[in-house]
Parts: sequence; structure tokens; C-alpha cells
Amino acid sequence: MLVLEDVNASYGSVVALWGVSIRVEEGEMVGLIGANGAGKTTVLSTIAGVLRPARGTITFGGESIVGESPEDIVRKGIALVPEGRRIFPGLTVEENLRLGAATRSDRLGIQQGIDEMYQRFPILGERLHSSGGTLSGGEQQQLAIARALMCRPKLLMLDEPSLGLAPKLVGDVFDLVAELQDTGVTILLVEQNVAKTLQIVDRAYLMRTGRIVAEGPAYELREAVDIKSAYLGAE
Repeated sequence: MLVLEDVNASYGSVVALWGVSIRVEEGEMVGLIGANGAGKTTVLSTIAGVLRPARGTITFGGESIVGESPEDIVRKGIALVPEGRRIFPGLTVEENLRLGAATRSDRLGIQQGIDEMYQRFPILGERLHSSGGTLSGGEQQQLAIARALMCRPKLLMLDEPSLGLAPKLVGDVFDLVAELQDTGVTILLVEQNVAKTLQIVDRAYLMRTGRIVAEGPAYELREAVDIKSAYLGAE
């Protein structure tokens, strides 16, 4: 479904990604893990069209998306839930959801989609007239995910969905992400919480200073000695 091959990306003269190659197959949940500053968010920005790669290829569904605008990439079926949620705090829950469908023109389908989001995320249905800024952190994360789902993505990219949440809510968010995959959503999950990520993803890539330094099935990475010592608290 999604293939990155030998991708370099830069912010001005600073190279942020070096030869990154990643693939995500339909129906999979793939993790992109590593410490803060490893380049994980830059990978998502490059896929989403916010940052153009300096080298390499990115294909989605067999077609190149390099050089496409972020809006066109959304239309092709890739949605991003950004780090920090970035909902519109002054708009109501329903208004936020409608913005998620900005690339769609089917009014009836949009309303059906909103109703589906209220079924999937009941708290949003209870708060549909509340402004986004009055929601708790966990509720805002649900709203951010629901907003992304409103464009009916083939691939959902999640950037640090557990960031800034209370410990109990972190578990709830990971449960929610796992449930999304069970409904058939293909997911690329970026997280610093390596232990929990490796519990729910099928495969993962470990990044360090802009490079992929390890990859494989989640169960193999959980047992890798260097990953256990550096990220999972094992001796």
C-alpha cells in the first residue's frame, strides 16, 4: 500500500532523514518508534506532502505521491492525526468533524459519517455542541482521530497519540488504536512509548538520528537485547 524507498529529507541545510525505507501493507498496523528527535514526525510530514523529499521515492497504491499537495494526498486516502491533536478549540465537536470532511462533497455521506463517529466515540455524541477546547485530553484525542476518519482514509497515520495524557488514558488510547485496526483501518503509528507500541503493532521500524536502525515483527523487536535495554527497561 505505502512504500518509501531510500528517502532523504531536509529542513534547509539540515538533513533530517537519511535513506529511510518503509513499507505498510493493507490491513497492517506498523509502528515507527524511537526517542524524541529521531525523525519519526519528519517521516509522516514527508508522506503527507508537508515536506518534499530531497531523494528517494514514496508510492501509495502503486502511484508516486512525491510532489503532491497535502490536500491531494488526503484525497488519495492518507489522513494524519498530528502530534498534539491540533483540534480547533473554538469550534464545536461537530464543526471539527465537518472540517475533517473538507475534501468530500457528498453531504448525505458526510452526515452519515458524523453519525458513525458518534457511535464509535459515544462521548463525542454527548458533547457534540461543546467547543473542542472544553474537552479533556483523552476526549480531544478521540476527536482528532474521528476528524481524520471523516475523510474515509485508506491509511491512518497517528503521531504520538499518547503524548501528554494521564497514564490511565494512555492505555485507553492504545486500546482505541487496536480497535481501529480490527475494523479494517490500515495504520502507521508513531510513538515514543515503545513498550506499548510493540504490544499492538504487527511490525515496527526503530529510528535513531534520522535513520532506520532496526525493523521486523513486533515480537522479534520486543526480544532484541539492545531495544530491551534502551527502550523497555530491561537489563
